[in-house]
Amino acid sequence: MTYRFLGNSGLLVSKLSLGSWLDVNDKYTADAWYEMMKLAFENGVNFFDNAEAYGGGLAERNMGAAIRKGVTEGTWSREDLVITTKIFFGAQDFMAKAGPNAQGLSRKHIIEGTKAALKRLDQEYVDVLFCHRPEPLTPIEETVRAMNYVIDQGWAFYWGTSMWTAAQISEACEIADRLGLVRPIVEQSIYSILDRNKVEFEYVDLYKKYKLGLTTWSPLAYGALT
Repeated sequence: MTYRFLGNSGLLVSKLSLGSWLDVNDKYTADAWYEMMKLAFENGVNFFDNAEAYGGGLAERNMGAAIRKGVTEGTWSREDLVITTKIFFGAQDFMAKAGPNAQGLSRKHIIEGTKAALKRLDQEYVDVLFCHRPEPLTPIEETVRAMNYVIDQGWAFYWGTSMWTAAQISEACEIADRLGLVRPIVEQSIYSILDRNKVEFEYVDLYKKYKLGLTTWSPLAYGALT
């Protein structure tokens, strides 16, 4: 397995990661998740991604139980793993309606949502916390300050964005620089041969200017390329 530094940081992540978006039906118990994580880990994967919205929080609970089982059985230590999760949609089921402050990127939801995610994961921290989507109704400065508060509390080591525009990421970086705060180190974007614009064109200047890291999702275009 090849490992790369994640953006302008010292964090090493495997070139491949294991996500948890679709693995939240009855087949994917905590024990099943442990077996998937163990197989990936034994083949060099150290990067495991999640989100508060996946399965209404079930994906985080299953991954948390799998992490604990691996530690107990000596398969890995917490230091061996890079665990990431994402905040935005809330942890309710997708069919349910979130309360007005149980979603988005306000300081309130970022802080309360992070604490709730850590409780579901049964972890003291995640390695990277992502803003799962851009949020046009909350000032980006509020989001930057809130993500830095999360880092200051030790609940996350780094933060990143997902599906933000280049302009939004640039604004977040400029605000962080002006305030002496931590920039987002990574963007998580959709990427496949059918959807190449953000990764190959829109973000190019950000890679150079900010040494922005990149992780991608849906390389098979939701199964259309299988």
